[in-house]
Amino acid sequence: MMAYYFENYGIDALHNYISEFNPSKIIVITDNNTQSFCLDYFKNLTNLEFTNVNIKNGDIHKNINTLSDVWKQLMKAGVDRKTLMINLGGGVVTDLGGFAAATFKRGLKFIHVPTTLLGMVDAAIGGKNGINFMEAKNQIGTIVQPEFVWIFTGFLKTLPEEEFISGFAEMLKHGLIADRAYWKDLISYAQNPNHNHLLPGLIKKSVTIKDHIIQEDPFEQGKRKLLNFGHTIGHALESFMNYQKNIPLSHGKAIAAGMIMEAYLSFKLNGLNQSDLAEIKQSINSLYPIINLSINEIKEIINLMRFDKKNENGVVKFVLVNRIGSADFNKEAPEQLLYEAFDFYQS
Repeated sequence: MMAYYFENYGIDALHNYISEFNPSKIIVITDNNTQSFCLDYFKNLTNLEFTNVNIKNGDIHKNINTLSDVWKQLMKAGVDRKTLMINLGGGVVTDLGGFAAATFKRGLKFIHVPTTLLGMVDAAIGGKNGINFMEAKNQIGTIVQPEFVWIFTGFLKTLPEEEFISGFAEMLKHGLIADRAYWKDLISYAQNPNHNHLLPGLIKKSVTIKDHIIQEDPFEQGKRKLLNFGHTIGHALESFMNYQKNIPLSHGKAIAAGMIMEAYLSFKLNGLNQSDLAEIKQSINSLYPIINLSINEIKEIINLMRFDKKNENGVVKFVLVNRIGSADFNKEAPEQLLYEAFDFYQS
């Protein structure tokens, strides 16, 4: 069973693990942001000696070229199979660092220390590691669990608001697919930004929801697919904006848009009532700006959905909610409804 340590408990857990494993060396993977804002903080917290391997920040660099560069740096550092890798960063660092560790020398031990909200509640949880390929999200990768995940919310103080709101979208998703009361708590928190003391508890709840689903279905054969709500459309939108339009769009903003559109599909196809649909749209729109798209751009985004990993036999599959707090997977939607969903989102 996956272990998670919160706040200062992670310091003892890290030292205990290192004492038992006795690594030949420790490599800490960062990106430019975490190297600047988190690495010294991490060193002061842990008093560890390590070699730093750094990558460029941003999802656009989560690719085979960056991965190859990490492998080269590991070779130059003389990494062997008794090396411990610590991935200190957001989703790009944990995704790519985890994949590098899972494949180098046929597998190194690694630990995730997420420094963004998105990393803490989503990217570092569940053992998915990988890279983007040919402008499509997360096409190549592995499912290999870290030794444990250490969630230290002190790192969030280094985050700009943009990064925080990106991670919050995944927390909203957890409420929509699994826990109506948690969804209500998140909306209440968003409306009262002075309630920062509540955030660690909300993060722990998101981790619990995601981990519970993963324990039932670690390799995404069934129930784990629920975690993709908002992602079939959202990932296609994210890829289109970042790679084809060269307009930076955060993962969270793309998923927020995807959740509104997939909620509309849920209303049309999966029994979601109009009241819940209106609540989802209003709540998400209060937090995330609407992304305006032309009909030709929508057509290209719909075309990108064919690369989604949930698809079977060329058929695009969706996760659809049936009410706030409950969802179903492996749902199909006719193409015309996808255009309607974009209209609904932009209206």
